[in-house]
Amino acid sequence: MKVLVVMAHPRRDSLTGQVTDAVVTGLADAGDEAELADLYGEGFDPLITPADEPDWGSVNKPYSRAVQTEIERLQRNDGIILVFPIWWWSFPAILKGWIDRVWNKDIAYGSKFLSHKRALAIGLSASDAATYAKRGYDTAIETQIVTGIFDFCGIADGRFEYLHGSTDGGERPALLLQEAREMGRTFSIGL
Repeated sequence: MKVLVVMAHPRRDSLTGQVTDAVVTGLADAGDEAELADLYGEGFDPLITPADEPDWGSVNKPYSRAVQTEIERLQRNDGIILVFPIWWWSFPAILKGWIDRVWNKDIAYGSKFLSHKRALAIGLSASDAATYAKRGYDTAIETQIVTGIFDFCGIADGRFEYLHGSTDGGERPALLLQEAREMGRTFSIGL
């Protein structure tokens, strides 16, 4: 299976970057092929311009070259994994901007939907699971991404996984990397 792994963190050597690498290694362990999109490293511009706004009157709207390149990258993969730190109970603005610009009308919703077999969002959280559950943040974030984005765009097999305690130190980072590698290794099972 070909899987687009999208990383959204300004530092490639961060724990988010290491988790991304672990996911890619797990995919390779399973015989899957990963294509990495390092949004910050590639200098992706998350700001939507008029050239990339949806055109409600045309199903064949031409998008900017930068966005068309991203659409092609998205479409040549069978699955997608998003890896990001949770900031302000959501993903970083660059990832939201990538979705806004690339998962566009008549590409990901409207007259056409995404054809990905599976999607996974991996959110790194400094807090623990109990803190998220206490106020319903866990459900709210998962609903926003799985229902509001994956399901809306035609990916019926989408899920969200938390990697809690990302700033705990000690042995916690190594455990998170093991979990991430396993998420990659098992990503395409059952497809």
